[in-house]
Parts: sequence; C-alpha cells; structure tokens
Amino acid sequence: MDHAALFVEHNRLFSEVIHNADESTPLPTCPDWTLGQLIRHVGRGDRWAAQIVGDRLEHFLDPRSVHDGKPPPDPDGTVAWLHDGAQRLLDAVNQAGGDTPVWTFLGTRPAKWWVRRRLHEVAVHRADAAIALKRDFALQPETAADGISEWLERLAIQAGSGDAAAPLDGDTTMHLHCTDPGLDKAGEWTIRRCGTGIAWSHEHGKGTLALRGGATDLLLAMVRRVRVTDTAIQMFGDDGVWEKWLERTPL
Repeated sequence: MDHAALFVEHNRLFSEVIHNADESTPLPTCPDWTLGQLIRHVGRGDRWAAQIVGDRLEHFLDPRSVHDGKPPPDPDGTVAWLHDGAQRLLDAVNQAGGDTPVWTFLGTRPAKWWVRRRLHEVAVHRADAAIALKRDFALQPETAADGISEWLERLAIQAGSGDAAAPLDGDTTMHLHCTDPGLDKAGEWTIRRCGTGIAWSHEHGKGTLALRGGATDLLLAMVRRVRVTDTAIQMFGDDGVWEKWLERTPL
C-alpha cells in the first residue's frame, strides 16, 4: 500500500469537503469542537509531524510551537495551507530517509511511520467534517481496513500502559470481519486480552463478540464516529463486550 500517495489523496479530499464551509459548524463526533478547530488540528498536525521528522527530533515537540501552525483567513488560502503541510511531511521523510528513527507518541519509530499515521488521521477527520456537514463519506476498503489495523497496532501499545482498564476482560475475544470483496485476511481481525492490554491477529475465528460489515463502517464504529445501530454492521454474541470496548478505548 502506497501510504504517501494515499495521504496526498485524502488531504485533497479533506480539503474539498471543508472548502468554503462554515467554520463555526459544530462537530457531533468531536464534542466542543468546530469545523474551524478541526481544520487547524489537521493542518497543524501535518506540520507538527513534518517538523519532528525534518529536525530528526528524539523528544516531544509542543504543537503550539510549530511553524505556520495557523491557517490563513481565506478559504483558498486554507486549502493551499493544508496541501502545503502534507507536502512538507512527505518532503521531510524523503530527505531524512523513511527508516530514520524519530520521536512519536508511541516511542521511537521510523520516520515513514508518520505518513501512515497522518493518512489515517486525515481520513477519519474527513469523516468528522462530512458528518457535520451532512455529506456522504466512504473510504476504499483497503484504506479503511489498513486504518483498522493501524488503530489496533496503536491500541495494543497504549492499552497496556497506565491505569485504565483493559479493553477486554479475561478470555473474552472480539472478531471483526469485513464484507468487502478482495480483502481476504487483511479484512479480518481477532482481538484478545494480553496482560493489561490487547493482542490481535488477522486470523479467522469466532469471538465472544463478532462484528461483520463494510470496512468503512467498521473503522468508523471502532473510532466512535458512528453507532453500530446506525450502520449495516451485523453484531453476533455478547454485545456487552462492545459497550465495554467503547468505554475503555481512547478517542
């Protein structure tokens, strides 16, 4: 999967959704945020990642200190600002080298990690904007499925730290199955508890709870952008597992 090309594409799609939209529009999926705050969050986030990679940082960078971290006041300028931020990240990764170790909020990772992270960040935030503006939203199944995997990879690290309860109890398991054609194993996930966190694989199997549906719906349900009941997702087994999962996983 060409994460760099997809990142550019989804940056463009996000820009198309927000272009000329009322920035005071509230976001139902991001409480207390407006569309304008979302735009700034996305564009500044790309520049933040670009500066981390460009400076080969091995420590946290305060996002408020990022160069050109605020969009221009005009819609066309904002779109150009968004596109420029994405290109800055790609240029930084190319110049540093994709395997160069840099700081991330999960510890040191290769610089190219940031491209995949920002791809899925902008993809989900495009859903936030589309939902707020009452527009249709869909991802290519391969991109949505990779988004689920990327989310689980991060969660497997984050859920095992801190004092929060594990997303799954005891020997409880959860199975996700995409119905989109052509995904094969990349469209299945079995998730188990591992210590105080989780472990997952692409293996097929039954779970204490199973969710079956389109990759876009499954991704948005996992990151709490839609309710399962508002989608075509089928749920089998103990739905209490799902409620606990949502309560115990971060936004």
